[in-house]
Amino acid sequence: MQLDFFAKLIALTRPPKRAPRRMHERQPQQQDRWQTLATSLFLELGCAELAARVTIRWNTRMRSTAGTAFPTKALVNLNPRLRDFGDDEIDRTLRHELAHLLAHHRAGRRRIAPHGREWRKACVELGLTGETRCHNLPLPRRKLTARHRYRCPSCGLEIARVKPIRRKSACLACCRAHSRGRYDERFRFVRMP
Repeated sequence: MQLDFFAKLIALTRPPKRAPRRMHERQPQQQDRWQTLATSLFLELGCAELAARVTIRWNTRMRSTAGTAFPTKALVNLNPRLRDFGDDEIDRTLRHELAHLLAHHRAGRRRIAPHGREWRKACVELGLTGETRCHNLPLPRRKLTARHRYRCPSCGLEIARVKPIRRKSACLACCRAHSRGRYDERFRFVRMP
């Protein structure tokens, strides 16, 4: 009896639990509209398998990126801030990301450049001509400082990086000039203090 009283007392003094923040915002009409567009575009191009798998989501954690594509999952994440720029910008960004899915689907297991020839061809098929790699929307950008510096022991080329080099990496110019373009330990970048 006494424990029941304390349990009720504690429940009254605690603030109510907030719902956890969802990473993927769901707005049924908008979600279905862009999902339907993606499916119909893939069906028009004869990619029924990709049309059945594709998923479009609004990712509230995105800040400076307009959209991302994950070809293995057939998933496209869009930045909710795109809504501020109108439906034309959402459509362009969606088609940009769908081009990544289409290019990877057609390439199969073969590795392709993210914004290479296959992607550009997919952009044209999806109605985007002259598409660029990056958007020019006024979304907030983070300025990262390059704190890791490296030098080639042969030619003295210095490079600055935000993240440290994790695996063996050498000066491409020296490897091309002296090793027929193959990796050579003599030209491996050395960390500077």
